[in-house]
Amino acid sequence: MAHSPNKPAQRFARRVDRIVLSATKQMPILAAKAGGCVSLGQGVPSFGTPPHVVRAVTRALVDDPSVGKYSLQPGLTELRRAISLNLMESKGLAYDPDSEISVTVGAMGALAQSFLALVQEGDEVILPEPVYASYIEQVQLAGASPVFAPLRANDWGLDLEGIKSAISPRTRLIVLCNPSNPTGGVYADDEIRAVAELAREAGIFLISDETYDYLTYGRPAPLSPAALPGMKDWTILINSFSKKYALTGWRAGYAAASAPVMEQLGKVQDATAICAPTPGQHAALAALTGPQDVVHEMTTALKRRRELACERLDGLKKWFGYVPPSGAFYIMARWRPGGMTSYELAVRLIKEAGVVTVPGESFGPSGQGHLRLSFGGEEAELNQAFERLERWCRDFHS
Repeated sequence: MAHSPNKPAQRFARRVDRIVLSATKQMPILAAKAGGCVSLGQGVPSFGTPPHVVRAVTRALVDDPSVGKYSLQPGLTELRRAISLNLMESKGLAYDPDSEISVTVGAMGALAQSFLALVQEGDEVILPEPVYASYIEQVQLAGASPVFAPLRANDWGLDLEGIKSAISPRTRLIVLCNPSNPTGGVYADDEIRAVAELAREAGIFLISDETYDYLTYGRPAPLSPAALPGMKDWTILINSFSKKYALTGWRAGYAAASAPVMEQLGKVQDATAICAPTPGQHAALAALTGPQDVVHEMTTALKRRRELACERLDGLKKWFGYVPPSGAFYIMARWRPGGMTSYELAVRLIKEAGVVTVPGESFGPSGQGHLRLSFGGEEAELNQAFERLERWCRDFHS
């Protein structure tokens, strides 16, 4: 009779053993145990689902029994057509809604499909960092190794020589998030062109996460690499309805890519999720085709919150340095006194100040010594968080 392990944990797969729960999720769990915390941590704007979206989904649930059932595997036909039209109107990109667009379980679903379809054990994925923490875990879950290419610390721009030197015979992907979570940086169009040229010459796919493309400050929306000559075949464009339309819980995003690539991504979606949640797809359709003034209202509010967060950080310059964000709703704040890891600092702030932040080390080596601060919350909550942070800093002792 075969020997049985003494502990169930000995039977877990190595792919799970090599990843960790995101610090973005760990910190709220610690805060819930501590109680009474206010947050600068979670990357979720405070806005509720737009009322016209709620009404549209409610009507659909009452009038159309199919809303509670599976959709087609790549998503609702009407939604894919609306996405195709939007990509053409907003970015000049032509994607066939029938073969080159797939609705996914948020942008996370599109990312997971891309990694599982394009990399395998022994492959490498270049991540300019600080980088969205879930990229790191998804790359490792797919069996590949993340290769970090540090961003320029003075402006969080792309270090092109660093990316070039990171390319090896095992490189299969470069991942860009533009505007960036977690830095709030926006890569210059010339930087995107240069990275696209590197990728095309080396035969490397680009994943372009454009979740925050609608939210920049004092500058135009960033260039999509898919718009460059010859790059559509080498780019997987990923986007989400979560942040732009305040639909985080509805779980709707999409991937756009050439038909041969999308065929492979579709296999992964079929094997893991079947389709994105149908009610969430109806919410996305109502958001994309309905009045866009809600987006303007939310972005206007976030611009005010950015100014508030920067003003409050300027008052803490003895303790924190930062690069003003050019996009998204995040700031990577550098802890000037040093003396502890960013994780230790974040835990102390929860326990001693009642403020939730996200430790920068979870976003890659260059994030060490930083905290990611989100200014997505209501202004009253932001002010309360910064007041607590200021009191703690003034009383700080290592």
